[in-house]
Amino acid sequence: MVTKKDITEFLKDNGIRHDDKVAVHAALRSVGPIEDGADGLIDAMCSYLDKGLLIIPTHTWDEVVRSNPYYDVRTSVPCIGTLSRVAYERNDGARSLHPTHSVVAFGEGAAEYVRGEEKCASPAPLGSCLSRLYEEGGKVLLIGVGHERNTYLHSVDERLGIPDRLNSDPFVITIKDYDGNELKSPPFHAHFTAASDCCVSEYYPNYKEALEYTGAVSYGKLGDALVYICDARKMTDTVKMLWERTDHDLCIRKEEIPREYYVE
Repeated sequence: MVTKKDITEFLKDNGIRHDDKVAVHAALRSVGPIEDGADGLIDAMCSYLDKGLLIIPTHTWDEVVRSNPYYDVRTSVPCIGTLSRVAYERNDGARSLHPTHSVVAFGEGAAEYVRGEEKCASPAPLGSCLSRLYEEGGKVLLIGVGHERNTYLHSVDERLGIPDRLNSDPFVITIKDYDGNELKSPPFHAHFTAASDCCVSEYYPNYKEALEYTGAVSYGKLGDALVYICDARKMTDTVKMLWERTDHDLCIRKEEIPREYYVE
């Protein structure tokens, strides 16, 4: 069984600081049994990040759509797995008002960190919780999953202005806050890539070798799970370099990115 001590030792051994802002995506089954389950993982990480923030995505993009443009921060259930569901159900975190790509933040200053997300007009614009990991020097942990679940990379697309990533036909979403007040989002541009047969995140693993080479991603083990330890700034800078050197979209099909794009 993976204990809470094992989790804190993992964080320490893999260069996570007590004041880091760390976003986590996880397939908990890949880890194996965890002391106190998903709550135990959250508790251990919160204890270690005593001067930082633990950020767990609680996305609702699967249900908050054009035909159902409603998000209630209190009752809209995450669509992306057990860790997200447990984070949403706890009462010690602060959930953002982003209608499709909300997060729950845990730690001192969590409420301030998630403030203003109802003003987002796309999944991960500049100034959003995920995008600000760049300015904050944050980390992303992918526990038992790969870059296809690395939502931070959507914020990189938006930061760099990658074309053909957002639907040009927006819709307005009704957002209900913790006090039951109804707010209206700006005209919201959901993910859409006309040139791809699926969400481009399924092709983010194309970046894997480049991110390894530049040191943006290293690897560790937590229980039985392989963990990607990702540096937000280095990932962004690497992807920026790749796009400066390509003449086509790198994430609309499975392909190997030429080494000359990232090897000096």
